[in-house]
Amino acid sequence: QVQLVESGGGLVQAGGSLRLSCTASGRTFSSYAITWFRQAPGKERDFVGGVNWSDAGTDYADSVKGRFTISRDNGKNTVYLQMNSLKPEDTAVYYCAAGRGLAFRQPWRYNYWGQGTQVTVSS
Repeated sequence: QVQLVESGGGLVQAGGSLRLSCTASGRTFSSYAITWFRQAPGKERDFVGGVNWSDAGTDYADSVKGRFTISRDNGKNTVYLQMNSLKPEDTAVYYCAAGRGLAFRQPWRYNYWGQGTQVTVSS
């Protein structure tokens, strides 16, 4: 079992930055890929980016590539999502999810989810 808690969301102006954290409980955190998704009101939950457990390789959605960076600290059981050059269209609830293997882009592949943290970017 893995329990995830996101933090770091908030209100920021366009062009600003935020860093989200996803902290996990469980001794096998390092065995899981951790992936970030986001969901805006009335829209589906979309892949943002993820980090593999095996080689720490990362994958990003085209919409955030070059602006967002994911890193993980297995010693702290935490994955970070650094978000720079934020845009109003980045406004959403951001979720982290844990799953075995690679950081897949499909939400249905994940069994463990955090409660989400709101990110609002004003224009």
